[in-house]
Amino acid sequence: MAFNNLDDLLNQFATLGATQVLCKPLAENDNSKQQVYLGGGFEALQLLPHSEVTADPDSTTFKANINLSWIDSNGQVAPAPGSKLILYPRYPEVRLSGFLRGCPIAPSESMRQIPAGQRLYNNGPDGRLLFFGVRPDNTVLSYLALPTSALAAEVRTHLAAGTFAKAGVFLLIPIGASDAKTDLLDHLGRFHRAGWHQSMRLNNAGLRIPYKAQNGGGYTLEALFGIIPNGRSMPDFRGWEIKAYGSSRITLMTPEPDGGYYAAEGVESFVRRYGHVVSDDSMYFTGAHRANVVCDATEQRLILNGFDPANGKIINVSGGIELHDPDGSVSARWSFQQLIEHWSRKHAFAAYVPYSVKKNGEISYRYDSPVILGEGTDFSMYLSAMHQGLIVFDPGSKLTGLRGGRTHVKARSQFRVNVGALDSLYRTVSRVDL
Repeated sequence: MAFNNLDDLLNQFATLGATQVLCKPLAENDNSKQQVYLGGGFEALQLLPHSEVTADPDSTTFKANINLSWIDSNGQVAPAPGSKLILYPRYPEVRLSGFLRGCPIAPSESMRQIPAGQRLYNNGPDGRLLFFGVRPDNTVLSYLALPTSALAAEVRTHLAAGTFAKAGVFLLIPIGASDAKTDLLDHLGRFHRAGWHQSMRLNNAGLRIPYKAQNGGGYTLEALFGIIPNGRSMPDFRGWEIKAYGSSRITLMTPEPDGGYYAAEGVESFVRRYGHVVSDDSMYFTGAHRANVVCDATEQRLILNGFDPANGKIINVSGGIELHDPDGSVSARWSFQQLIEHWSRKHAFAAYVPYSVKKNGEISYRYDSPVILGEGTDFSMYLSAMHQGLIVFDPGSKLTGLRGGRTHVKARSQFRVNVGALDSLYRTVSRVDL
């Protein structure tokens, strides 16, 4: 038995909790032996939730588990516990592996390798469609539609008509009343037309409370969307990351180093050793660090160790972004595997929302127009932009309380970009008037 049409499948996905649906048209060489090709880059990592990325130096790949289950048209769901994403940085590309192992309802026969002499499409598209339903708990449902099915025929009609948006090799199929991008812009339009919003954030119970600090532009916008601040690692709203900005420089991400002196000894020791004295009570580690240039403020050089800028590829999976002190020692290091995870989880689709601030006793924010929408990215694009000096490591770590002997340390490792350089980070950038 199979689903009769696309609505039947989408309704089943929705019943099982999926809020986003992707479709990958398969080719003859998409099979259980050769794996399923998910794109010439790392874009699949932004669309399919996965576990921690790990480096495998022996195979020169990165790997991440994916919590994937197969469904059938009777509503049965069964996990495929061997499923994982494999990243081949030298190509670069991502493939899905182990997706049949241990699953009794997986379409094993339809995903087997076709002998070379029996192939009809020269390894090109063969009419099979692999659907992924992404759920808020970061699990993924999958369903295979065969070429002769009515469901596959319906999707091919939509594909010829250009009905569905695309992200890399995937078709983005709306589920629910509206697609995520339209819904996002509707919300932003309402917030824009409403004018000034008192600075606020949501507490743990989801209630709006006043926020008096100076960095409330992002918190207030999140509160308007109903987003509780919790350091979550996934996008903010229906697959879209939302970033409010009040100046020309935007913070892209704030990962802490996982190597070098910083990781080994901690941020306080790092600031004591490499920071500069601001007063008899405090020390700061600050300064704009660009790739391959010694920063005047810290005398440290930012190095992209293991990245080939000429080809835009990672050539060493054990590499990373490093700070080298004047002696050549690694003072701080961010492994590629950590940064791939940070970038891929949140930046497939991003909305950059400008704001103005008003201070009349209370702080208020107005969300302006146009907003900048970035769609489709790849970690290699991030590294290329950093090599060009467009992305800057701009830390603000500080150590206070030196005079009294009771010190307080604040870690602030941030990578930033000028708003005008966002075009270098996404395949498509649009500026939308609200």
